[in-house]
Amino acid sequence: MAENRRWRKQTEEKPQWRLTQRNWGWSSWKKTYILREPGLKSKVIALKMGWGLPLSRGLFLLLYSHFWRISSPLTEDDQDYLSWRNLQPFTRARSFCKTHAGLLKKILLGLLCLAYAAYFLTACILDFQRALALFILTCLVLLVLVHHFLKRFFGKKITKCLKPFKNSCLKLWMKWVFAGLSLVGLILWLALDTAQRPEQLISFAGICMFILILFACSKHHSAVSWRAVLWGLGLQFVFGILVIRTDLGFNAFQWLGNQIQIFLNYTVAGSSFVFGDMLVTSAFAFQALPIILFFGCVMSILYYLGLVQWVIQKIAWFLQITLGTTATETLAVAGNIFVGMTEAPLLIRPYLGDMTLSELHAVMTGGFATISGTVLGAFISFGIDASSLISASVMAAPSALALSKLVYPEMEESKFKNKEGVKLPRGKEKNVLEAASNGATDAIGLAANVAANLIAFLAVLAFINAALSWLGEMVDIQGLTFQVICSYILRPMVFMMGVEWTDCPMVAEMVGIKFFTNEFVAYQQLSQYKNKRLSGVEEWIGGEKQWISVRAEVITTFSLCGFANLTSIGITLGGLTSMAPHRKSDLSKVVVSALLTGACVSLISACVAGILYVPRGAETDCVSFLNTSFSNRTYETYVCCRELFQSTALNGTSPPSFSGPWGDKEFSAMALANCCAFYANAVCA
Repeated sequence: MAENRRWRKQTEEKPQWRLTQRNWGWSSWKKTYILREPGLKSKVIALKMGWGLPLSRGLFLLLYSHFWRISSPLTEDDQDYLSWRNLQPFTRARSFCKTHAGLLKKILLGLLCLAYAAYFLTACILDFQRALALFILTCLVLLVLVHHFLKRFFGKKITKCLKPFKNSCLKLWMKWVFAGLSLVGLILWLALDTAQRPEQLISFAGICMFILILFACSKHHSAVSWRAVLWGLGLQFVFGILVIRTDLGFNAFQWLGNQIQIFLNYTVAGSSFVFGDMLVTSAFAFQALPIILFFGCVMSILYYLGLVQWVIQKIAWFLQITLGTTATETLAVAGNIFVGMTEAPLLIRPYLGDMTLSELHAVMTGGFATISGTVLGAFISFGIDASSLISASVMAAPSALALSKLVYPEMEESKFKNKEGVKLPRGKEKNVLEAASNGATDAIGLAANVAANLIAFLAVLAFINAALSWLGEMVDIQGLTFQVICSYILRPMVFMMGVEWTDCPMVAEMVGIKFFTNEFVAYQQLSQYKNKRLSGVEEWIGGEKQWISVRAEVITTFSLCGFANLTSIGITLGGLTSMAPHRKSDLSKVVVSALLTGACVSLISACVAGILYVPRGAETDCVSFLNTSFSNRTYETYVCCRELFQSTALNGTSPPSFSGPWGDKEFSAMALANCCAFYANAVCA
């Protein structure tokens, strides 16, 4: 007993104490006990026997108490350890997971990929048309993964292969050959394409006119970077061909626009619950403004996940290597495709203080020339064609950089010429829910701003029209309004965009409203004209045109796509000066020039649309259409009835005669009676 107590006392006094016991008689084992500090429960204290078998501390305590017959009970620390020993399986499992975390993640990821592959194949086999959206999204994700894989494992090899092309002489020859081929291709394309539609040459002349005007207003004519100008306009033109002319690009953007429209319709679920179905379907404020909140919430989530930054950086990288612009200005202009004119400069906020005047001019021009993704949703809710809005906003980015470098060329040494670009951080929110909440909250200010501007500017416009009408009546001029003045002043410019002369007054009104008041008011006016056309209203009533053609609608959509209006000057200056207060004088110096340049970007985009636009879809078979019973007026009804009126000749008291495709049809008289019930015409008398 005394020996046991002495041994225990020595172990407590000496944390690292070794004891070698003599043979017991029934065996010749040599036992070495290694004891550690009692308080460290997580460390194993081993009993090492002759054959090298390690035992845990709990088993050692049991053996010790049995063979040495300790009369006193185990210490409190040892009893706690024996109870903790029961948790060892969970501890071992956790330790195993930590040790093999990488392998377990790969296994889990592989299982998820297999499950998704099975789901994807099943969806495509059952109904590919229904699974088209899933197929496109999957292809985009695979494309990103392949790009990441190639860049990671073969990036250096590809860079080495491209080293011979860095030779200055070879690069110069390649540039001249590419420029020559592009020029010849443009001339041939214009000659062949405009042979069928000569009116497209007017739009091409409009592009040349705007470029000459901007060059005449250039700050430094000899310093213009023609590389940036030609590349920017070329990319705008190529993208326009892809979206407007090719079936693949047109259908892709049409499908994208339809998906965005479907996506935005989910706003009704929230707004109907808050405001009620009646207000949502009848009042503009409860129909369009909630879309801004919803889209702002979604954009905030995408920004938190890093998707917006990734897309912006890729677009900026492409524009930077083609146009030769600096990293900061390119990034800001690319960001304007997705965010607003005051939010995009936040991407480069730390660098605004060191940017040159030319770079600041480019940043502001990009803000004036594009629209934000949040406002895009509101315009789509007006009924404006979504694919035209998306393509107009994307096409404006390279054109904004090009025309900015034409008007305000770089004369200083920029600090941001590195090709590495600017890294964009992810959102500061802790999780997705916080990002969604912040996005919706931030969008409240934008929605309130839109509502306030619409109320104020429509009221001011009504007052101006009343004042102009009163002044006009004093000199016997009836119906003098702001729109009428714009229709006369801007009519030649609108005609050079490719609009038919009969549609020019109405388009000129909308362009003037957009520049002098607000683009929301202009798009609202365009939606009214479009709704009249689609509802089958007569084109001319009382000598006044009621709507514009489809071609004019497309051109107008492109020309209005941008924040270039007088009120945006204050918004831009307020936002940028708050980020860089010491650059206030520099910003004020170039803001008017940037505003006019941004307006010209939208007008040149409209000219590109005028060159490339061709009627889409099969023409309505009016003979078959009017052979069926129709009870309401539509655009097809108006077109077919107008064609029937033109093919009808009166024969006095005899029944009217029909020519063309209606000559041998028995139902022509009945179709004429149906058309006369909807529209007034001389043949209906």
